[in-house]
Amino acid sequence: MSAPADVLVADPSPARAGTRSGRRPEIEGLRAVAVLLVVIYHIWPRRVSGGVDVFLMLTGFLITGSLLRTVERRGRVEFGAFAARLSKRLLPPAALVLLGVLGGTLLWLPRTRWYDTLREVFASALYYENWSLATSAVDYLAAGSAASPVQHFWSLAIQGQFYLLWPPLLALVAVRRRWDPRMAFLGVMGLVFAGSLAYSVLRTAADQRWAYFDTGARLWELALGGMLAVALPYLRPSRAVRVALGWIGLAALVSCGLLLQVSTVFPGYAALWPTGAGVMIIVAGVTGSAYGADRLLTLRPLMYVGKISYALYLWHWPIFVFYLTETGRTAASAKGIALILVVSFALAAVTTHLADRMTPRGTARSAALGLACLLPVLATAAVWTVRLEDQAAEKGGIVPAPAMAARDRPQTYADGCNQVTQRDEVLTCRYGAANPSRTIALVGNSHAAHWFPALHRIADANGWQVVNLTKGACALSTDPQRYQGKAYPSCDRWQKGVMAELRRLKPDLLVTTATISSPFERGETLPAGYVRRWRQLGAMGIDVLAIRDTPRMSFDPPECVEVKGTEACVDDERRSLAAVSPAARLRRPPANVTFADFNHLLCPAERCRSVIGDLMVYSDKGHITATFMRSLAPAVEKEVRRALGS
Repeated sequence: MSAPADVLVADPSPARAGTRSGRRPEIEGLRAVAVLLVVIYHIWPRRVSGGVDVFLMLTGFLITGSLLRTVERRGRVEFGAFAARLSKRLLPPAALVLLGVLGGTLLWLPRTRWYDTLREVFASALYYENWSLATSAVDYLAAGSAASPVQHFWSLAIQGQFYLLWPPLLALVAVRRRWDPRMAFLGVMGLVFAGSLAYSVLRTAADQRWAYFDTGARLWELALGGMLAVALPYLRPSRAVRVALGWIGLAALVSCGLLLQVSTVFPGYAALWPTGAGVMIIVAGVTGSAYGADRLLTLRPLMYVGKISYALYLWHWPIFVFYLTETGRTAASAKGIALILVVSFALAAVTTHLADRMTPRGTARSAALGLACLLPVLATAAVWTVRLEDQAAEKGGIVPAPAMAARDRPQTYADGCNQVTQRDEVLTCRYGAANPSRTIALVGNSHAAHWFPALHRIADANGWQVVNLTKGACALSTDPQRYQGKAYPSCDRWQKGVMAELRRLKPDLLVTTATISSPFERGETLPAGYVRRWRQLGAMGIDVLAIRDTPRMSFDPPECVEVKGTEACVDDERRSLAAVSPAARLRRPPANVTFADFNHLLCPAERCRSVIGDLMVYSDKGHITATFMRSLAPAVEKEVRRALGS
């Protein structure tokens, strides 16, 4: 979000600015409309409105205008003063909200979510939350009680990175005294706009979820605002045209979230819709006409909402997440919506008032204030994180402790050896003996990957080697696969690379999943594409150990155990598994495939337990902890040796 007090532009003429001071009051109204769209769309229809794109454009507009004026007056970019202004305006409200999130986490979030929330608070405070979400492949609309209360800080992270990039970039142009700074700025921003927009279109088409949080795919929106700040004095349409532009822009902005599925097509060329709407409203300016959209945008209530828009954006999302967590709902009721709005507006008003009172004079004091506000956030999160880790290490009983179970994943994840959904490069990671007597390839999706700890232990004990070839949500199959209801082309490309790697590697045994467990109506299945892939491997001389998929729980086991205890956290095996494995019903199973089923160890007497003995079985609804998987190593080794014929 752009700094709320920065509404000055490069052209101070009364006809365009609306006041002799050169202020643009309609920008506060535009901010208000944008933030109201964000808040309403998040809480009610659970869509994305395009309002954040307007804020990005406004940030580029205001920051570029400010830098340009400084260069025109003094011939240079004043980095210290620039950083100090941003620090005292942006950091105190953000710090207050993050401290509030830490308090809300303690009060309302289950302990199983504390560690991840603390990690994201760090990312938010240090302005890299967008990259944290991108690498986690988080769905921004996956609100519900499982959403992070700070994931909306992704847009602030992009703006923070812009603040680091923009002044040095424009300072390089400003050193050439023979250049007109206005035209030089316009040229540089035009290049950034064109390059970033082209990248955004391509990246969005290839992997929209990554592009949504990618700074490179968003820079063009900020550059568009910057170009507008430079060019605005030369844009002088008639009053009638400006009146029309104002209403067209306002109508386009309000309708964007209704007509476009923003969360699935942005930020490519589709984001030109809301940013273009914002540009039209700014070009329209204060028309002086009784029929202009600016008459609406400059109404006092709307301008006040614009004034508190930064804090309102910061508060609305955590309030929404905490409401859903506390009530156990997946969507807000009518009364809930009203409550969320009232609390968000009240906190935004108080936060803005407190931040306005923090007005130290001097560059050094302003910068110090901003940094001092973040220190309690970082210190609290750091101490809390260390304490959680110490408690997990000290706590007897269940291993891993339920609060830390989500982190108890195969070593391959920490090593970066499981390919993410966005990429198709084959990552080949080897574990075990350098000169092995046997080589085992582990291939498939995350339900194949969670068998790694058992295989790794077996390999270490026998002088073997495990080669990890896994990718999120990409099972070993000839069928075109889908991810979150959409085509998954990176999986298809990855599989081609994997088959080429297997031809070269020629492992003694390939381990993968044999079925797909499912809690839905279709139940457990064995896709025909699995069998076709196994036959292809057989033609390559590769034997396969196909392990029946593990059950999927109807609840989050670590959270359930933390709240209700072990005895209450049991599920029916038949909920996600068939009475007889589909693999056992194959009429002509491939000769190179050995089938294995370990679910009797996870679900004794067909009851799937969250904790067996003193071991936490599940790290989430569908994945096994690395600790429990290592305990299965003897049983897994028996089946591996059977498949190897030894």
